[in-house]
Amino acid sequence: MLKKRDLQDCHDLYELMTHPDVFPFVRQKAYSDDEFLFLTKQTIEAEERGELISRTILDEWGSPIGTINLFDIQENAGFLGTWLGKEYHGKGYNKLAKDAFFEELFYELGIETIYMRIRVENIRSQKAAEKLPYVVKANESRKSLLQQLNANGATYNLYEIPKDLYTLHVLRTNTAIVEDSSHLLEA
Repeated sequence: MLKKRDLQDCHDLYELMTHPDVFPFVRQKAYSDDEFLFLTKQTIEAEERGELISRTILDEWGSPIGTINLFDIQENAGFLGTWLGKEYHGKGYNKLAKDAFFEELFYELGIETIYMRIRVENIRSQKAAEKLPYVVKANESRKSLLQQLNANGATYNLYEIPKDLYTLHVLRTNTAIVEDSSHLLEA
């Protein structure tokens, strides 16, 4: 489902990223295949320096379909950035990728907080974020951070995923799955 970024995936990812429904919401924009290759190389180097964490999202056949990233890592916190090719929207890949990425971030890499900044006009992403039981809208609780994000002219809403809230969700979900399967065994 996820793998470390690889230069071999650049052409396929660039083709997916340039779709008009995807491109406006991509943080690391590239305007050519070569520029995307260069940005990916920079991303790989930045991960080696501990500045970000970036993974390629794969479909069932191992083909690259998007990326998921944690940018601007400071004090065990960072900003989530993810995108999928248009033809993969609405098929459950985003949730699977986030689950795998959050597991790695929280339980393997020591991240404590994941932030999401979502443009006010990106209603689709806001609704998706607000459906998640472990996401907290942080416009009020993190006012100074929100002011920094909105200082450049864009207007964002800020969301936060704390490790403890995510862990509680995972424990509840796994308990429900175990209870359901044991109930089936009794039948």
